This record gives sequence, C-alpha cells and structure tokens, in this order.
Amino acid sequence: MTGPGMYLCRLHDIADGGARGFDPRGDGRDTVFVVRQGMRLHAYRDDCPHVAGAPMAWRKDAYLNGDGSRIVCSAHGAQFDIASGACTLGPCLGQALARVALAIDGGGGIWVTGDV
Repeated sequence: MTGPGMYLCRLHDIADGGARGFDPRGDGRDTVFVVRQGMRLHAYRDDCPHVAGAPMAWRKDAYLNGDGSRIVCSAHGAQFDIASGACTLGPCLGQALARVALAIDGGGGIWVTGDV
C-alpha cells in the first residue's frame, strides 16, 4: 500500500475513545501510539519524557486511564492531556509527549507523515 508516509491502519481499526500502539519501523516494539476521539486523532511517540525509552503502555494498547480521559505512563503514573500531550500530573510536569504527524487518506487509511 502506498501513501504519504508509513501506513498504520484504517480509522475504524481504532475504537472511538480508545488507543492503539504501532511499530511502523518494524523494530519489534510499538514506537508510536494513536488515541482516537471521534474523528480526531492524536499521535505520540511511545516514550515517556520522564525517562527516555520508557514505554507508556502497561500492556499492549493500554495507554489510557480507566475512564479514557488521560494518557498514563505505566512506569511512573504520570498523566498526560490527550489533545496536547502535556504532562498534567506526575514527575514530568512541564514536559510533554512528542507529537507524531499523521494523515488520513480518502479511504480512511492512517499514515505517519513525520519522524517516528
């Protein structure tokens, strides 16, 4: 499949209000995750700013708190605003997740268009 970058999945493959991790470079671990809120997608590197290289999810695709209102780091309990990636609670206050640029094609395909 060809497009504007690295293909991740189709929009309907991510549940509304849910999150999903991806391994677009084929490294054997998720390096990007996407949170879906309706038709809005928020993508970040799967890397806590508190400790470089620390994955965010405590298990596959488990990036959000219980009510789905915040992104949570499994290693430190830090909480992040979904829309901005800013840390709102925890050891990395004043820091933010690294945003990843996405594009959605006419068929609903989601593509990473920036660095991962």
